[in-house]
Amino acid sequence: MLTSSLSPRLLPDSEFFHSRRDQEFDQVFPEAISRLSVRHWSPVHVCRAAARLLVVDASTRVLDIGCGPGKFCIIGATTTKGHFTGVERRSRLARLAQEVVREQNVPRVDIVRGDIQEVDFGTFDAFYLFNPFQENIMPSLRIDDDAELGPHLYTDYTMHVRQQLTRMPAATRVVTYCGACAEIPAGYVCVKTAFNDTLKLWIKTATPNQPCHASHRHRD
Repeated sequence: MLTSSLSPRLLPDSEFFHSRRDQEFDQVFPEAISRLSVRHWSPVHVCRAAARLLVVDASTRVLDIGCGPGKFCIIGATTTKGHFTGVERRSRLARLAQEVVREQNVPRVDIVRGDIQEVDFGTFDAFYLFNPFQENIMPSLRIDDDAELGPHLYTDYTMHVRQQLTRMPAATRVVTYCGACAEIPAGYVCVKTAFNDTLKLWIKTATPNQPCHASHRHRD
């Protein structure tokens, strides 16, 4: 049972998730999962910034591609008015995310266990990607042995996301954190960066994709 692994020190109060310290937030996860946070889950300050860049108003629907234990979705939903859905192919991480959301009464969060290729992008307005497929080509980043990995999957997933984003309407927003942004297709413009250019906001326009050093870029 996952419930017994959750820290008893936490209160069911969404204000907790406004913490700026990752070591405090990560107490919500079992120790084995919290230890992975520094490498695999977005830092709290990055989650907050990314969510605010993605959510335009209360109707915004955000998809976190490869949500892990749900850290970004939880912080996003408790610091903005948007609705957050996380998709995660590892069953144990998806179950843990669902457990935390339920136990901590986090509003406007759905966690789906599944493959990103099975998700309908058309039901969302904005997307978050923190190197979701990188472990397929970098064995040192492997989280565990619970999922099939391989270079072919990196190519398949990256191309699938790129194709899906290509079909999205103008004004679609995407935030990427770290990585080469290979999932971003032509037609998206990088309009803002933060944290030494590791966080990027892309918006789909009617013009070809422009490099992130274009003069229109804004930085925090």
